[in-house]
Amino acid sequence: MNFLRKLALSLILVGILPLAGVRAGDLAEQPGLTLEQAVALALDRNPQALIARQRIDILKGRITEVRADALPFLKLNGSGTRWRDPAFLNSSSFDKIPAEFRNALTVTPANLFDYNLSVSQPLYTSGKVGTALKLASLESEGVGVDRDRVEQDIRLAVIKAFYGVLMSQGRLEVAQETVRERTKSLEIVRSRFAGGVATEVDVLRSQVSLANVQPDLIRAESGVRQARTLLNNLLVRPLDFPTEALGRLAFEPQAPKSLEEVVRQAYQHRPELERARLNEHEAEHQQKLANAENRLRLDFNGQYGVNARLPSDLLDHEFSRYMFTVTVGLPLFDGGRRSGLLQQAVANRKVAELTRIDQENSVRLEAQTALDELTRAEKTVEAARLNVKEAERVLEMMQGNYRYGAATTLDVLQAETALSVARWTLLQGLYDHTVARAQLRWVMGLDPVAEFAGDTKADKEQDSHGF
Repeated sequence: MNFLRKLALSLILVGILPLAGVRAGDLAEQPGLTLEQAVALALDRNPQALIARQRIDILKGRITEVRADALPFLKLNGSGTRWRDPAFLNSSSFDKIPAEFRNALTVTPANLFDYNLSVSQPLYTSGKVGTALKLASLESEGVGVDRDRVEQDIRLAVIKAFYGVLMSQGRLEVAQETVRERTKSLEIVRSRFAGGVATEVDVLRSQVSLANVQPDLIRAESGVRQARTLLNNLLVRPLDFPTEALGRLAFEPQAPKSLEEVVRQAYQHRPELERARLNEHEAEHQQKLANAENRLRLDFNGQYGVNARLPSDLLDHEFSRYMFTVTVGLPLFDGGRRSGLLQQAVANRKVAELTRIDQENSVRLEAQTALDELTRAEKTVEAARLNVKEAERVLEMMQGNYRYGAATTLDVLQAETALSVARWTLLQGLYDHTVARAQLRWVMGLDPVAEFAGDTKADKEQDSHGF
């Protein structure tokens, strides 16, 4: 069985669990995860995703707050007062009052009880309240778009980390296979040396060659730990949690996509561009809000209640008191406040428009880069697959020739090195191609995880793909 088939079998899915019906909470302590499960767990636990969701709740509360400015405000008031006021004794005319009458006047403490219901309602605000409500609604929608962007970034990061684990495990397989081949070669050389058909130099050369690949094995083992640590960090698990990536690095050639098609999809689905468009609408309404500043305003205020000196009179209708007021306000001079706000709003609107244009240009560049990277990775994998097959064939021939004395140990060692390099190149190419597939869908604003939904089916078609 050649290396590619061994590699595929080592990375193939082991009893893939369907994501449907499995809650993210049930996955918290599950070591083996498919890509879909890993993404679901990250979205459920990653702090950035949780922060984005909390911001939506914040904006919902802000909308409720702004809406309250357009609704009646009712308040129940009550008071009880006892006071003694000698104000009339201090009157400048008090001494002119006849003495017999003045002596009859005494300051006596009194009680006053009051309860009432007050209401206030803005009648006209020159569109200020309505515009503020629309702004809050737009910002709430924008925060939802921000959440989508964060979740897209998390999906892409998990995909890279998930397949990074698979690549590191593949590199470990390559390093272990290389050590086994060098060990086997050393045993053959020692056997030939004992038979007198090989030199001590051949033995030493094989021993050095085996020792030289040990650091690669150590680095590969460390790479597996580091890749798993990165994935655990995204899943908010302990860094040393024994997470296993249940999947494989599959080579799935992609149907060609034109730049215009990718850009069209990106313009339609990218959260950043949707956010930029919402920012433009917000800037437009900010201008309207600035325009409504210090304009005509009508307000209604009313109050109805009972005011009595004795508690027994609080239920007597004769002591009822009410007041209804309509106030009109029209600022005549504000020191240039309104014009300053309007100037800022106009500039912010222009900034929002230019920002959207800049992001559209950036998206077009990202689309071209993603297409180029996918093409490069695809060609690299195709070339590397052929190179591995040829390198395996060359090593087999060199080993056969060495047994019959038609090749030297140096020829065998060079063939083993070439095969090891070819395998590493293939693994890197498979990883780059997998990431490029996800990156292209991310650039288009589509769910990158959906790109790998058909990889399970590909496991049954390994022969057709050379795995």
